[in-house]
Amino acid sequence: MEQQSKKSDFYTQSGKLTQSWYAIAQSKQIGQSKPFSAIVFGIPLVVWRDENGNPQALLDRCNHRHAPLSDGRIEKHCVVCPYHGWIYDGSGACKSIPSEGPHVERIPPKKVEQFPSVEKYGLVWVWMGRAVPPNGEPFPMPMKTSAGWHSYYMETDFENDVTNLVENFMDVPHTVFVHKGWFRDPKQMRIAAVVERTENSVLVSYNQPKDAISFSSKLLNPKGLPMVHTDHFYMPNTTRVDYVFGDFERAFIITSTCTPIDESHTKVFTLIGYRFGWLNPLAALFLPAYTRKVITQDVDIMALQRKNLNRFEPVPFQSTQADTMHIYIESLRNYAMDSENFPKPAPIKKEIEFWV
Repeated sequence: MEQQSKKSDFYTQSGKLTQSWYAIAQSKQIGQSKPFSAIVFGIPLVVWRDENGNPQALLDRCNHRHAPLSDGRIEKHCVVCPYHGWIYDGSGACKSIPSEGPHVERIPPKKVEQFPSVEKYGLVWVWMGRAVPPNGEPFPMPMKTSAGWHSYYMETDFENDVTNLVENFMDVPHTVFVHKGWFRDPKQMRIAAVVERTENSVLVSYNQPKDAISFSSKLLNPKGLPMVHTDHFYMPNTTRVDYVFGDFERAFIITSTCTPIDESHTKVFTLIGYRFGWLNPLAALFLPAYTRKVITQDVDIMALQRKNLNRFEPVPFQSTQADTMHIYIESLRNYAMDSENFPKPAPIKKEIEFWV
């Protein structure tokens, strides 16, 4: 395959992890008047909407003198190169070369590489499989439309890779240190859980009905309803964390889909869904600031981890029972990335316990 960017080795090394849909923007960020720039697996992309409002994605490189198309403009629903004005449609075909005047027969037939793109769940997604046709749909972000549910997106840039991030999003023990006073306080309380690895997911169910997240116990769960907490990881890059009070009388759902920019940078789109009854209007006022504070704390600790990982030669992590889900996540992602050197993970279910 022709080298497309100086960072395309990251793409090659990612193996089958590339064969999936990755979110690149919220729907509101992609328009018909200005190109949008994104990078996935080190591959620069230019994105815009065609005459029907559908997103189009091309490699961000003009075939002529390799100027970035994302620095150009949109004209008649096509992208125009900022250097010599070559015009490309959504398929990557060159439609006009100003220096050739009316001689369309002189237009080179080579297209700019196209990446399949779709719009779903308030996000624009791009299929990064290249030679592999799109398979399936983007992850179904649980944007609840039934009565009583509210939701909003947060977009966050992290200095770390996808594996470390999804582990962080599903990690309970760190919450009493990184988020002390904001999400959970240390109590030395025993937590029992069941961790199950399937062919393409890791599911964690906690048996701790008296557990609580800090803000919920004070305001959003005034009845003290038992809480059911589940953490789910779905290959290759998405986590869903559910806190359900009672029989879904109230609920708080955090769904994060991660898009790798390069080896050490990831863009995360987090959908916060909540159902708090008559408190929904109040939650809409304070919840965005609260969740931004918590995720900023994760941004900081992930940057610290990445900095230290870069300082030392790679050595295996040391793990405890509380890291069982992380080990399972790593096994699935490692196999997808390099099936020749990592064994195929078998389905497994394990009971664990730890203290927070």
